[in-house]
Amino acid sequence: MFTWRFPVRLVWGAAILLILGGWLLPTNAQGEPVSFKNDVFPILELRCLSCHQPGGSGFEKSGLDMRTYESLMKGTKYGSMIVPKSAFTSNLIAVIDHRTDTKLYMPHNKKRISKCERLILRFWINQGAKNN
Repeated sequence: MFTWRFPVRLVWGAAILLILGGWLLPTNAQGEPVSFKNDVFPILELRCLSCHQPGGSGFEKSGLDMRTYESLMKGTKYGSMIVPKSAFTSNLIAVIDHRTDTKLYMPHNKKRISKCERLILRFWINQGAKNN
């Protein structure tokens, strides 16, 4: 004999996951703009700036200065780090996601950037990498 108990529980469980899942998603996954000043720069300042500014080892090796939006967008002496609207092809994301040669993994010799921080950077780039 067929009972509806299992399908009903499955539907209720799926509904609860969808409702809770909406609250657990990062705010920016819902389309809100990511701010360079408020969201992105604090990550860069905490995780990257000690090396990627004049006098730092990262700056000396690559020429990447991350002190300002303009200097970040200028990139390195080897090319750009940010491709607006394309996080996957942006070199910044490649090095922090460890999709490059191990010598280029960032931050170099430090704890990996958290998944949440990487998502914020990815959202910002995919939204056009604006100076906002």
